[in-house]
Amino acid sequence: MTSLPVKQAPNNDWFRLSAVVIFAIVGIAKILSASGDAKILAIADPILGLQFGHVMVVVGALELAIAVLCLINRFQGLSTILIAWFATNLLAYRLGLWWIGWRGACKCLGTLMDAIHIPPGVADNIMKVVLAYLFIGSYSILFRQWRANR
Repeated sequence: MTSLPVKQAPNNDWFRLSAVVIFAIVGIAKILSASGDAKILAIADPILGLQFGHVMVVVGALELAIAVLCLINRFQGLSTILIAWFATNLLAYRLGLWWIGWRGACKCLGTLMDAIHIPPGVADNIMKVVLAYLFIGSYSILFRQWRANR
């Protein structure tokens, strides 16, 4: 009796590890920046209504937690779902800022970019590319896994 070939879900360790690095760097940058004295830290976030400093600590800690979970988790599917979930939330937040007409650059990396003399607009564009990478990458992997399991 012959057995049918079993389709394997694609191996996406490279994407998961790159997301771990991204989340770790951005999370640490946010937490370190939130401990500073930049004026923006005291301003209320236009979407959440909390001070940017508090938002940065919470989001930075969440990014670090996701990085650790993706690093220690043996199940690629769960890691990819966490990345997709977080990227979706970031995209919704960015769309919310756009919807209300927020014109300031996103301080996704806190004051790290200021420290290395990268203009806010350039830093904002870099983070948009990173967001697109995480969003498109995670959902394309989930779609391929779904198709492999059909």
